[in-house]
Amino acid sequence: MNPLQLIKRVLLYVLAISLLMFTFYPFMYMIGTSFKSMNEFFVNPFSILPDSFTIEHYFSVFDMGLTTYFLNSIIITVSAVVITVMIASLASYPLSRIKFRLNRPLFLLFVAGMMLPIHATLIPIFVLTQGMGIYDTLLALLGPYVAFSLPISIFILTQFMQDIPKELEEAAQIDGANHWKIFWKVIFPNVVPAISTIVIYNFVFLWTEFVFALILITSPGKMTLPLGLQNFYGEFMINVPGLMAALTLASLPVLLLFILAQERVVKGLTGGAVKG
Repeated sequence: MNPLQLIKRVLLYVLAISLLMFTFYPFMYMIGTSFKSMNEFFVNPFSILPDSFTIEHYFSVFDMGLTTYFLNSIIITVSAVVITVMIASLASYPLSRIKFRLNRPLFLLFVAGMMLPIHATLIPIFVLTQGMGIYDTLLALLGPYVAFSLPISIFILTQFMQDIPKELEEAAQIDGANHWKIFWKVIFPNVVPAISTIVIYNFVFLWTEFVFALILITSPGKMTLPLGLQNFYGEFMINVPGLMAALTLASLPVLLLFILAQERVVKGLTGGAVKG
């Protein structure tokens, strides 16, 4: 290795470590602050490691209803993600594997949904949920969550399914399989990496979604986690260590999901990148 290559490699490692510290510091600060007492936070608010660890804030956030918010978020997020995966998978199969006249227009229509701003739909969705009698229920969130998760999901799955060799489908047809069996036995098992990608992408988006929850939910017992965290803001003072404890617990499902499925996510993101 010549000196120029060595210098480039050293600079690359320095840049990577700098970016790691820049992105990792807020997370470490959140965890460290959650173990501080209120007095210590006011005395030394910018330090990462507390002088004396306390877990009282982790108990207090559950007393303030974090368990209810957590369960509501789990129920609505998992339900929306499962429904999104099923609908997107079934829609992507004909769009990617079956030739018909409206194939391309329908695909472009779904892709156009990614450009639709969420805020432009708030009033129509608010009126619609009230008219359907599901306002202030978790069911009111299910429709918007699935609708705004479908465009990107169909886009990813369609691109991924197009790369599956035609020979697999033709072999299944020779064995007498219809489209339904081909989808479940051949196509679906081969798009698991792409499904992992859309599961994590949509889970993170829905887990942190705030606007629809703010508009469609008013009862404390129906609030999701992002909306319920508002209750940690007092009238005259914010319990910052308690808020950090709640945020630490709220981030655990997303981190765990990504750690378990990160390899499949990379395959799903790069699977449709190469054609031919």
